[in-house]
Amino acid sequence: MSRINVKVLEPDNKKCEALLMEAIRALTGVPICSEVEKIQDMDKIMKFNVEKTPGLVINNKVKAFGRFPSKEEIKKWILEEYNLS
Repeated sequence: MSRINVKVLEPDNKKCEALLMEAIRALTGVPICSEVEKIQDMDKIMKFNVEKTPGLVINNKVKAFGRFPSKEEIKKWILEEYNLS
């Protein structure tokens, strides 16, 4: 079974929770063991070299920053990561 790690980078708790929930929705039904975490500490966020939050990282690859990607976009990135699309 494949594993995936999704990180949501956002210091504002409300925005962070919204993107976190979208990522969880995107993972629903995907046969991948996953871990979803939120990172709100700016020092940790800066290590990903994102210019603007929110940011979304999948398996340590920055997929989006400065905007809220849709559930469909997130799911597409997850499936592409494991050639399941």
